[in-house]
Amino acid sequence: MNIANNCVVAFHYTLTDDEGNELDSSTGKEPLAYLHGHRGIIPGLEKELEGKAAGDAMKVTVQPSEGYGELNPELVQAVPREAFQGVDQIEVGMQFQAQGEGGQAQMVVVKDVNDESVTVDANHPLAGQTLHFDVSVENVREATEEELSHGHVH
Repeated sequence: MNIANNCVVAFHYTLTDDEGNELDSSTGKEPLAYLHGHRGIIPGLEKELEGKAAGDAMKVTVQPSEGYGELNPELVQAVPREAFQGVDQIEVGMQFQAQGEGGQAQMVVVKDVNDESVTVDANHPLAGQTLHFDVSVENVREATEEELSHGHVH
């Protein structure tokens, strides 16, 4: 069976950046499973998997526009230090959950700290990066009615 919309796909992957540094991998774990055509993985990778079958292996390069997007400078903001009440020590690299404009939960990463403010970045950590995937398709099957109605793999 070839990968097409409404198929459940399981694949192993290793993700690296432009310098070849490993960013993520399914090695030693269960393969990643997703429902094809339902935005369960980044668009550039999903597009490259279309038509493939179990046993296929490939290397895929995904540009930021089809990955986690370009870096959006508007998502980097200086927040008054008082907004972090109850946190004694704030350091660069720390992650916090914040409330987005629509009221949804949003992860932010601390980029800079001074006496008056904390600069946080709400961009996805992989935004602006070209992503390199080494992928092997393990299994392709038809999705169940329940998976289709829920929009994800069970």
